[in-house]
Amino acid sequence: MADELHFGRAAERLHIVQPTVSQQVRRLERELGLDLFDRTTRSVSLTEAGRAFLPHARALLETERSALEAMAALRAEQAAVLRIGTNVGLGTRLERMLTVLAERAPHLTVDLVSASAAARLRMVRDGELDAAFVRGVSQSPGLDLIPVWQDPLVVALPAAHPLARGQSVDIGDLAELPLRITPREANPHLVDLIVAACRTAGFEPVMGPAFTTDQDTLAAIATGRPAWTVFYAAQAEILPAIRTAFRPFTEPGLAMPTFLAVRQSADSRRLAVLLDACREQDAAP
Repeated sequence: MADELHFGRAAERLHIVQPTVSQQVRRLERELGLDLFDRTTRSVSLTEAGRAFLPHARALLETERSALEAMAALRAEQAAVLRIGTNVGLGTRLERMLTVLAERAPHLTVDLVSASAAARLRMVRDGELDAAFVRGVSQSPGLDLIPVWQDPLVVALPAAHPLARGQSVDIGDLAELPLRITPREANPHLVDLIVAACRTAGFEPVMGPAFTTDQDTLAAIATGRPAWTVFYAAQAEILPAIRTAFRPFTEPGLAMPTFLAVRQSADSRRLAVLLDACREQDAAP
C-alpha cells in the first residue's frame, strides 16, 4: 500500500479485493493507535507516523522472507537423496560410515551405486553421483579428491599353513607361494603396490591363477595348492575364515589410500556431514 498509495492498485498487486485492503490497514492503525495514511477522495499519502513505520514494516517483511527461504532450504536438505559411488572392499567401513551418517542426518536418504572406478569418477563429474569412494587415484579433472582414510592390507592363507600360526606375516616368507591377485589392468594400483613390496623383500612374486571372486578365490586357497592373496582389512572382517586365515603384514605401509571424489562445486553442508561420517568411522575401534 505504501508503494502504490492507491487502495485499488494495492488490491490488484496483492490479488485481493479492495475492501480487504482497507480493513487490514484500519486494523493495523487501531493496533498502533496512529493513522498511517491521509485519505481524501482524490489521493492517499503517508502520514508522519506512516513514514516512520514504513522502514520497520519492510524490515519485518524481509525477515519473514529470509526465514521462509531458510526453512525451505532446510526442508529440501532433509528430504534430499545423497548418491554415493562405492568401492570394492569397503567392508565394515561402509557399514560404520552409514551408521554415523544416519545418526548425524536422519532425514537424508543414501543411495549407493556400484560401478568401476572410471565410471564412478565420470558419474560424479556429470552430477549423477554426489560423491564416490576411489582408491589409487591422485587427481581427476574437475573433481576434488579428499583423503578420508588408509586401507591396510592383510594376507589370506590356508588356515593350516605354518605361516598362519603367527600373529603377522613377513612378506618375504611368501616368496615360494603363488600369488593369486587380480589382473593388473583391473587394478593397477593394488598390483603395483604388492609387486613393489615383494621386490623390496628380495623376490619376484610367483603369479598363480587370477583372483576372481572373494568366495571362489578363498575356497581355492583353502582347499587347493597353497597360495596367498591380499584383502583390505575392513573387507576381511566380514568374510568367512573357517579354512582360511587373514593375517596383517609385518611390513609397514602396505595400505591403499581411499579418497572421496566430489565436484568442485559440491554442496559444502552435505559434504561436511559425509566427511564427518567418514572420519568418525575411521576413529571407531
